[in-house]
Amino acid sequence: MALGLIRDHYTDFGPTLAHEYLSEKDNLPLSISTVRNVMIEHQIWLPKEQRKKRIFQLRPRRPREGELIQLDGSEHEWLEGRGPYCTLLSFIDDATSKIMFLKFVKSENLMDYFDAMRGYIAKHGRPQTLYPDKHGVFRVNREGGLSGNGVTQFGRAMQELEIQLICANTPQAKGRVERRHRDLQDRLIKAMRLQKIATLEEANAFLPFFIDDFNKRFAKPPQDTANAHKPLLPEQNLDRILCQKTLRQLSKNLTLQYDNVTYQIISERPSYAMRKATVEVLEFNNGTVAIEYHGKALIAVPYHQMQARTEEVSSKELLTKLAEKPKYKPKPGRHHPWKRGRRGFSRRALNLAPC
Repeated sequence: MALGLIRDHYTDFGPTLAHEYLSEKDNLPLSISTVRNVMIEHQIWLPKEQRKKRIFQLRPRRPREGELIQLDGSEHEWLEGRGPYCTLLSFIDDATSKIMFLKFVKSENLMDYFDAMRGYIAKHGRPQTLYPDKHGVFRVNREGGLSGNGVTQFGRAMQELEIQLICANTPQAKGRVERRHRDLQDRLIKAMRLQKIATLEEANAFLPFFIDDFNKRFAKPPQDTANAHKPLLPEQNLDRILCQKTLRQLSKNLTLQYDNVTYQIISERPSYAMRKATVEVLEFNNGTVAIEYHGKALIAVPYHQMQARTEEVSSKELLTKLAEKPKYKPKPGRHHPWKRGRRGFSRRALNLAPC
């Protein structure tokens, strides 16, 4: 009887949950071990040690340095309570396992990845391929989007820099950066502890010395001595590429809205010439906003700031945003039940009642 109920209703249940339903709903006084043995015997449920483990085949290293850079962020208590909870952005070369670049940030977000890419390119040049995970910075994870071209701001910037972007399907696929995070969570944390580092600024200043020492000990020689990094081209302006770009359409009176702010475009040409024109809004890391039309800057005056909507925050930024947000302390109203005395009368009414 128990087997029939399990097959009819509880095939995707675990033994503990199936036992609860059999006991409470079906009134079958069976022990958990009995239910587990029945499910194992008829192969309805398998214990963890009997499940088939996914096999990941070894992938050979790329032959040249800079041909494939594995990129990832690691949230951790890097400063061991002496400073804020933070994230380490890591760039690891696939050919040599070298640490190419590290940067401590508050959380994984677009602008911090832009800053990290700026520092990487300034030091090494443009890599041939970046290999991150499927974080929302690198890949549009929402299916069935009604707008956009399916490319994130980071992906658009990499296209302009002619850097290929490949998102890994599993953590094992980018195992070199995952293993480096394991090493860094041991060696880097202890090194910063001895240096008594307590701020992100001090930690980022210490990283170049740590990277040089670490690579001398653990980096491997590449199969091919040629370097795959490429210099920036004259037309590739990092300030214009590593920024957030958004298209907006001007209204009849040459206004547009961006980030809850209304901008008025001041133009010498007749207003009808730019009505309904599509302009490009560029937001830089320092918070400044520029508006361009066919590559030429427009004069824009912030006219009105609206109330901000609810901000969408990724799971990796949630802890940081909650820590920054001030705690709301509710204040009951004048007629709230907490401020009423006996039998529902307010305390003020009780004090003013005639004797």
